[in-house]
Amino acid sequence: MKVIGAVPAMLLAGALAALPCCARAAQPAGHMSGQYIESRTADVYTGPCFANSEVNLTGQEAVLAWHVDKGTWENVPLDGLSVAAVVRASATLGDAFSNPLPAKAVLIVDQRANTAQRDALVNFAQAQAGKLLSTVVATEAQPIRFTVDASKHGTASLQVGNLAEISTRAITDTDEICHNEAVYYQPLVSHLTHAMPAVATRSSYSGNHLGSTWNESNRRSAFIGTFAV
Repeated sequence: MKVIGAVPAMLLAGALAALPCCARAAQPAGHMSGQYIESRTADVYTGPCFANSEVNLTGQEAVLAWHVDKGTWENVPLDGLSVAAVVRASATLGDAFSNPLPAKAVLIVDQRANTAQRDALVNFAQAQAGKLLSTVVATEAQPIRFTVDASKHGTASLQVGNLAEISTRAITDTDEICHNEAVYYQPLVSHLTHAMPAVATRSSYSGNHLGSTWNESNRRSAFIGTFAV
């Protein structure tokens, strides 16, 4: 993936400046690497006026997922497997003035994984997202399809059984509203070697473990990227 070629240079500079260093600077390759996607119920690429209008009203929910291209975790090979997490927090995720904890999470491991791999995938996800995934109310095994379309910049998709879905496209100048947009919230996880904001053309969760479901479209609420640990 490349940076946002369709976004004007001034917008791009602001977006990259707001990303955490782990999301901008390449890290040394570790024992595991792959693709990452996330979408929230609030805009992550937005202007302060829009962000302030959403704070404490929305943005408590998120879907996160990792696809392992290659590598091991806890000495367990995870090549080609994926893991996803769905979160419902106590406040808008990323808001510097509110505590999102306690948060409830559902973890979904790749249906193709064996028992040892499922345990390793859960441990890996919790290590990357920290306290956000410390309270797991359910763990499920589902078919997970994670694709990145290299021919269409910013285009990726996640399908987690019949529970969760994300599809993205690149941000363009037509997505500007206040013409003061930047990356207002940073990605929720660590060890990203690259991340870029994107439009979630679809973002949904339909499970019954969090007391909340959502189905949103065309919100500037997603990140796609790569990780290495």
